[in-house]
Amino acid sequence: MNSNALAKLVDSFVDDLAAEKGYSENTCRAYARDLNDFLGFFVTNRELVMRPSAGKDEESRPDESGNIEEVSALVIRSYLGFLHKQQIKKTSISRKISAIRSFFRYLEKHGVVRENPAVNVAVPKADKSIPTYLTVDEVFHLIDSMPTNTLLGKRNRAIFEMLYSTGIRVSELVGLDVEDVDFEGRMVRVKGKGKVERIVPFGAQALAAVRDYRENLQGNRHMAPDIWKGSLFLNKNGGRLTDRSVARMINDTAVKANIGMPVSPHDLRHTFATHMLDAGLDLRMVQEMLGHRSLSTTQKYTHVSMDRLMQAYDGAHPRK
Repeated sequence: MNSNALAKLVDSFVDDLAAEKGYSENTCRAYARDLNDFLGFFVTNRELVMRPSAGKDEESRPDESGNIEEVSALVIRSYLGFLHKQQIKKTSISRKISAIRSFFRYLEKHGVVRENPAVNVAVPKADKSIPTYLTVDEVFHLIDSMPTNTLLGKRNRAIFEMLYSTGIRVSELVGLDVEDVDFEGRMVRVKGKGKVERIVPFGAQALAAVRDYRENLQGNRHMAPDIWKGSLFLNKNGGRLTDRSVARMINDTAVKANIGMPVSPHDLRHTFATHMLDAGLDLRMVQEMLGHRSLSTTQKYTHVSMDRLMQAYDGAHPRK
């Protein structure tokens, strides 16, 4: 099996993820990258592969580019060790091993391999980390620092307001069309992971900012001939924004506002969830708005509020 054949297996698997599971282009690209990295390691370190029937000290090498059937748990564990030596984060290692496991599950299902060699490879437990978030004062300071005397400024303010008001992912934000927004009911239809749609409410401040931006497009009809159709947020050429351009804008705004730390769109998502839970919103409601499949994913935000919980406890309990 040559390198082209290995690449075709990866392409077939990724196509299946997109077609059958509805994974986004970015997610499919990440799977392909992780698998190609692993297969590159496998081909380069062919001496790690041993025949199941070989003696204890007997080794066999696959052909020049490696045979997918000769990937064993030993190879995967060796790759795991290689990643550890490269000081790759545990979360990234877990993602890579998960991709390998899913890949071989697909190959086993389609009769390409007899069994999944990754099934018994333990995934390292990720270190528990508290999500980065902004305080309420920092959010208000950031918003107040954003100029709105230009169309670009109005757009950026509307983007910031929408991200903080809904907690949606940046990929979901740039995918919004005008028709996804219920301006009267203050609801937005979001296309999440796996093309699963959900309805998320947003606040009056976000509504005012988005309306202000869209109405000011009337003077730029080369960008939006019909301001109530097409992409909700546009780039300077009238096309759809990218994740990267929004992330750059958010961080640049934080730098100019002297927040003192890098700020990403995902940090605004963390901030939304933290502030909602601090205000007493039910955890399952936050889960639904964030589009988390598992409640445990949402529960990580409860750790952020423990300091506030202890402060409230100490202030209320008779025996502190």
